[in-house]
Amino acid sequence: MTSDLHPADPPTSVCSISRVEHALGVLRGRWKLLIIHHLLVRRPRRFSDLERVIPEVTQKMLVQQLRALKRDGVVRRIVYDEVPPHVEYELTQAGAELATALYALHDWAERSCSAASPAREAG
Repeated sequence: MTSDLHPADPPTSVCSISRVEHALGVLRGRWKLLIIHHLLVRRPRRFSDLERVIPEVTQKMLVQQLRALKRDGVVRRIVYDEVPPHVEYELTQAGAELATALYALHDWAERSCSAASPAREAG
């Protein structure tokens, strides 16, 4: 008997396409995955740290992306009652759970880039 399941299909549960679309919507944005990556590498981080490690992002865009990630429950904004003001960002539990997906994406990119390199050089 042959199985109609794709190797990437979950073995026991069915994930509706609307849930996948929601997850992709949370991550949609040019800088969100990089922000999450840098918050996984070291947390918490100050806004200026994020600016430094992602130099291509503008202040305005970084603020927008952090606000969206906060709204979606991926990032927590910590405000310390100090002068001058001290604000840090860290991943929530839900945000930290994205690590598995990001590591899988990293591994896939590494494999696909290695496989694509000879074809690019020949073309």
